[in-house]
Amino acid sequence: MIMLYGSQRDYDAMAGQAGDRPAMSAQEVAAMHAHMGKVHQNLADAGELVDAQGLTAPVHARRIQLRDGAPVVTDGPYPETQEVLAGYTVVECASYDRAAEIAANFVDPATPGQYVDIRPIAEGIDELV
Repeated sequence: MIMLYGSQRDYDAMAGQAGDRPAMSAQEVAAMHAHMGKVHQNLADAGELVDAQGLTAPVHARRIQLRDGAPVVTDGPYPETQEVLAGYTVVECASYDRAAEIAANFVDPATPGQYVDIRPIAEGIDELV
């Protein structure tokens, strides 16, 4: 699984709202979506794409915790968490190296510090360690 990260600030910029980073234009957002579509289409054509989904903005997230045995729901975004999972792509490929090669396509070289994580999906409880 290739995990892509973002923050509420990123979602705000995509929505055209300037903050500590400039708002993205409609053309920039369209270009980003076109790039993601191309990467996913290439993976589908190669038979490596299993699934890919984007997640809604962190402001729509809810955290559920138990306190004294009762569920407590907290609205997002969470000030203690700058980055959240923004989306994922699941691939089935020949090797971990190939997964890393694929994942590199999701990192924008124009965005310093941007990263994605890759992790194998456990197919059974014995693979969790």
